Amino acid sequence: MGQSPSDIRAEIEETRARVGDEVDALSYKTDVPARVGDYVDDKKRALKDKVTGAKDAITGTASDAVPSGRQIGKLRDTAERNPLGLVVGGAAIGFLTGLLLPSTGVEDRQMGEISDRVIDAAKDTATDALESGKQVAVDAAASATEQGQELASSLQERAQDSLSNPRSTA
Repeated sequence: MGQSPSDIRAEIEETRARVGDEVDALSYKTDVPARVGDYVDDKKRALKDKVTGAKDAITGTASDAVPSGRQIGKLRDTAERNPLGLVVGGAAIGFLTGLLLPSTGVEDRQMGEISDRVIDAAKDTATDALESGKQVAVDAAASATEQGQELASSLQERAQDSLSNPRSTA
């Protein structure tokens, strides 16, 4: 007989808890609607997490693609200083985009050889326009660099003059 009543009670409580857990597990296994509901909830939660992750990724990418005020200002200044170069570059990009798009069967049947000649001429024109646009951009950058250097030189001379002759500037 060597067990004390408190040990027996502890064993009984442990057995009750274990049996209760097993009964709960068995009743869950037999409760198909509850299991289906849990399955559906898990899938809904997983889908919602994926959609949220995709939305966050798209939002982050889109916000990176939006130009800053400084970039827009630079673009506007460039366009104001050299509108012809902007038009030529835009036309070249438009031509190249149009050439990259595949032709349709209707275009091939209706236009035939003329279409091929027009496409070749457009490619040549677009290439020439793109090269011209590049040259205009290079020339504009060189001009801006030259003007910046002249301005810096002028400011340096004025600063030296004002340091050597403080009374002449007052």
